[in-house]
Amino acid sequence: MRPVLEGPSVWSGAEMAGRTDWIEALDETEVDELLDTVARLQSRRESWLDLERADFPFPLLSARLSRVAASLEDGAGFVTLRNLPVDQLDADGAMLALWGIGTHLGTAVSQSRFGELLGEVRDYGETLGKAHSRGYRTGSSLRFHTDRCDLVALLCIRQCRSGGESRVASTPFLYNCLRAEAPHLLDELMKDWCHSRQGEEQPGEPRYYVNPVFALHEGRFTSQYSRSFIESAQKFPEVPRLTALQVEALDRVVDLADRHCFQTRMQPGDLQVLNNHVTWHSRTEIDDFEGADRKRMLYRLWLSSPAGRALPDAFAPLWGPTTAGAVRGGVVAAEGYRTADQLRDRRAWGLASRRAGWPLEALPA
Repeated sequence: MRPVLEGPSVWSGAEMAGRTDWIEALDETEVDELLDTVARLQSRRESWLDLERADFPFPLLSARLSRVAASLEDGAGFVTLRNLPVDQLDADGAMLALWGIGTHLGTAVSQSRFGELLGEVRDYGETLGKAHSRGYRTGSSLRFHTDRCDLVALLCIRQCRSGGESRVASTPFLYNCLRAEAPHLLDELMKDWCHSRQGEEQPGEPRYYVNPVFALHEGRFTSQYSRSFIESAQKFPEVPRLTALQVEALDRVVDLADRHCFQTRMQPGDLQVLNNHVTWHSRTEIDDFEGADRKRMLYRLWLSSPAGRALPDAFAPLWGPTTAGAVRGGVVAAEGYRTADQLRDRRAWGLASRRAGWPLEALPA
């Protein structure tokens, strides 16, 4: 019999609805510190891409962010930071603020083949189900899923007219439910599953990856899941067909997530941070305003956490290093980088190569 999971990462939506410990509200002094830091960096005409943690010392705010980081890894697995002053910042300032907070939580990794290190979540008119589509570029409801990183951070700049509610489920809680109600289905989820890379594979890589939906490794739980990616992989003839038992396992665990998730609506100035190893997240359909400058807009970071748990070896083809605290995850960009450091190195090398007349093909990976 598989072990029962215990600890603060195991919770139901009904339980979480009666709690407020998932909210961290910035006080006036922390807001002022954030605004002063952004103003200082903007006066230097600094790009967020060129900035590191040392550029955001946050003497006051850093203590709160340390508490957030601990809660994400060893607590409930999700936190909402409130009162970020997005109404007092332009777009560049809001990105600087998010980037700075992100440097205290981890290392930003690329979110797609386009190499976005700080992405926009808004409706670009894409349609779910297409070979290269990604849900964050649509206005559709999103299924429960994880992102390919330790932490995902979403800063709400503008909210839609209605809909767009965030739904978060504790995956250790789902594991316990299946262990009690249908252990044979839990066994299926802990086997290998094929997921499509959605056209984001590098040359020589297969167009799908294989890993379990649920896993236990070195005493810690983790999950990697997207039903859309599982179904997309079924279009590849080399991928085994889903069995009736596998479909039943997916249906059952998603039904549990629907029934036991915690639903909340982000407001402008809310920064939601989730640990993908112990939560799934989804979104209800968006009813948006007309006009690009009024539509729902969130800024997003994918972060590799220095406090991140060790991962099973099966995660290596997708995540890279699997040791605890390693810089890992993300999507390798078409230009060959995953992190801001790698991109800066490539930019510096590219400038040097142009000055020296070296071939651009000599750029390091």
